[in-house]
Amino acid sequence: MKNKLFVPTLLIFVLAVALSSCRSEFEQIRTSGDSKRIYDSAMAFYDAGEYSKAQSLLELCISNFRGMREAEDIYFKYAYSYYFLENYLMSSYYFTNFSQTYATSTLREEADFMSAYSNYLLSPTFRLDQTYSQKAIDEFQLFVNTYPFSERVTECNRLMDELRQKQEKKVFEAGKLYYDLRQYQAAIQTFDNLLKDYPDTANPDEVRYFIVKSAYQLAVNSIVQRKDERFRETITKADLFLKKYPESTYVSEVNTIVADTNQQLKLLQDVRYQN
Repeated sequence: MKNKLFVPTLLIFVLAVALSSCRSEFEQIRTSGDSKRIYDSAMAFYDAGEYSKAQSLLELCISNFRGMREAEDIYFKYAYSYYFLENYLMSSYYFTNFSQTYATSTLREEADFMSAYSNYLLSPTFRLDQTYSQKAIDEFQLFVNTYPFSERVTECNRLMDELRQKQEKKVFEAGKLYYDLRQYQAAIQTFDNLLKDYPDTANPDEVRYFIVKSAYQLAVNSIVQRKDERFRETITKADLFLKKYPESTYVSEVNTIVADTNQQLKLLQDVRYQN
């Protein structure tokens, strides 16, 4: 029984020693002060996909090789190490720094794209803050303007469209939320802004349909002194909708709103006449 227990215990001990020696070997390289050994090891780790170790050594190489011909490649790989480790905030930062530091580098185009792409990867779901989406759009647009003949331009345009659709969806859902909360004036303003900011929206009839609905509900829920004015605004918005989208699936509902609005206006006129 003791012999059976001894064998696995011995194996665990041997593995522990082996792992310890591996760690100590890396630490020996990192703390050696031998620039060439650190550089060669950094490149070996990078090529092997061990980006965490490579990054640690590349950071030392940046200062060790400053002003030397290897410095450009070291910094470029250092930026990429953050990208491969999915730290996109830092990869964007270092790719931007690379472009600024090595402005004449043949790698600058790739670095500019990767900075924008890192921000694209930081872009969250449409329900959250879209700061990184806008930052990515701005950087992609700058890339297209700077490198109009680059083979990456098509990809930049595709990614910008995707990000803009996400931003548009956020605004649209915000407008619907205002409507659901019965904040109809805010809903109208939000949907109007959507049409101004995203004139190529894929569903303009749906947006204007919600504008008509919001205007109608705003009028219905207004004080008597404002009803006439707001019902007339509803008619104006509904007429615009019917003129622009006569084949829309929302035509029937808009016509119902128009009929009811006209009835409400007639009732208001009758009350005024009686008074």
